[in-house]
Amino acid sequence: MRKKTVVGVTGSARRWAPAWWCARMALRLVGASAQRISVRHQIEPAPLDALVIGGGNDISPEHYDGDISAPVKADPERDRLEIGWIEYALEHQIPMLGICRGAQLINVVLGGSLHQDIRSLRKLTYNRPGLLPTKQVKLEEGSLTARICATTSLRVNSLHHQAVRQAGKNLVAVGKDLDGIVQVIEAGDGSNIIGVQWHPEYLFYLPKQLALFRWLVKNAVGAGGVTAEL
Repeated sequence: MRKKTVVGVTGSARRWAPAWWCARMALRLVGASAQRISVRHQIEPAPLDALVIGGGNDISPEHYDGDISAPVKADPERDRLEIGWIEYALEHQIPMLGICRGAQLINVVLGGSLHQDIRSLRKLTYNRPGLLPTKQVKLEEGSLTARICATTSLRVNSLHHQAVRQAGKNLVAVGKDLDGIVQVIEAGDGSNIIGVQWHPEYLFYLPKQLALFRWLVKNAVGAGGVTAEL
């Protein structure tokens, strides 16, 4: 029996990737071992108990019928890799936590749509990117995320200009910011899937944010694990 839960963490392939190191720290704090996954970090077949789909560049618009002529910072190779992992996790019922781009991509894989650029929708919140928890998010009372974080009101950071527009199959929007832009999606069918529009890995020092990683590990696949082969 393995001593630690193994959590795959997808993300940028860059050598210096702060999101990866912060996610690794958050998972270590809740007793799990993180396995990095990127186009340069292909993991060998190994037991995988849960999955974090990390943040990063825009999703290529062809995946959600977006405007392909709009300027985007896309990474098609990463899109393909992470779509494959999401489909694998769905097939094998591996718990997932989607972070920013990751939440959007889970939504897209399940047939949902995105706001390609939310800047024109911003009225009551700033659109400046920032790592500090300065933006307000309201969670639906009784939602899984509200129970995990033990609150219906959160302060979060913001590093995005795209967001979920319409939730995909079996997903429900349970958190929004002051402008009504979706900030949290979760499975409505009891599956262990949560997607948040902010970056909790940069806020792991806050108990309500670390609780998301604790939930993921608590609900990870059993000690036998699942052999990951993509």
